[in-house]
Amino acid sequence: MKGQLKKGVEVIPSRENCVYTSCYCEENVWKLCEFIQAQKMVPLDQFAVIFISNDTRTVPLWRQKSGHDDRPVIWDYHVILLKVGVKSDSVIYDLDSVLPFPCSLRLYAAQALRSDRNLRPEYHRKLRVVPANSFLLNFASDRSHMRNSDGTWKMPPPSYPPIFTAESKMNLDDFISMNPAVGWGTVYTLDHFLLKFVEAASTSASSSTTAL
Repeated sequence: MKGQLKKGVEVIPSRENCVYTSCYCEENVWKLCEFIQAQKMVPLDQFAVIFISNDTRTVPLWRQKSGHDDRPVIWDYHVILLKVGVKSDSVIYDLDSVLPFPCSLRLYAAQALRSDRNLRPEYHRKLRVVPANSFLLNFASDRSHMRNSDGTWKMPPPSYPPIFTAESKMNLDDFISMNPAVGWGTVYTLDHFLLKFVEAASTSASSSTTAL
C-alpha cells in the first residue's frame, strides 16, 4: 500500500493502493491501520475501527459497491475506519462503498447509514467503536468463518497469512458482538453514535465559528 500526500500534512492511502480482499472487511481495515501506523505521519490514536452489526446479524447499509440502485445491502456485519477530526471534519474509510474515499462522516451518515426509524427492529444497527491501536494489538482471525462445511472457501481469502496475536488465533466474534460486556471498545446504538460523533462535532464547530 502506497501513501498519497494530501495538503502536505497527512499521508493517506488512496483507494486503489489499499490492500483489499472482497468480503474480508475486518482484515482490510486492519491492513489500513497497519499502514497508517507504519507511516508515522498521522497519530493512530486519531482513528477508531467501527464494527456495525446487531443481535440478528442483519444490518442494512446503502451506497455499497455490491448494491443496486438505492437499495441497501444486508450484511451480517461490516467494518469501517473512522478518523476523528481534531481541527477538521471526521471522515470514514469504507473500501466497499461507492462514496468518496475518504468520505466525510456527515455524508456517510446521511447516505450510507441513514436512520433506523423506518426499519423493522431486527434491522436496527449497533456500532462497536474500537480504538485503532487496540484493534491492531488484539484482533485475530483464522478465517474459519469464511469456510463452508466441506472446508472450501465461501470467498477467496487474502494472499497474506491470517492475523494472529500471542493470545488468540480467532476472536472475530468478540468484535462483531454488540454485547457491551464482551470484547474491546464501546458499543453504541446508531442514534447514540450519530449524536456523539456527528452532532457533537457539528455543535463544537458551530461554537468555534461563533467565538471567532
